[in-house]
Amino acid sequence: MLYKVRAEISLKPGHSDPEGETTTRSLKELTYPVRNIGVSKMYTITLEAKSRSDAETKVDEMCKRLLANPTKDNYTIQVEQTQ
Repeated sequence: MLYKVRAEISLKPGHSDPEGETTTRSLKELTYPVRNIGVSKMYTITLEAKSRSDAETKVDEMCKRLLANPTKDNYTIQVEQTQ
């Protein structure tokens, strides 16, 4: 079966987010009433797997091995069957 999986990688609390800080500052200068912006990455992955659980397991492994840095990143995974 084919699955579409979204893996969002974001910084753990307490880690510096220079891109988010710069964006927050710039939007405040443009007079938008923002308090804080955090930047994250979203990976959209289409893969073949035996089941929804298998797809989630595979993407979890991808995050642990390559997509996320376990020292500084958190990640969430959302799985949908496409066909």
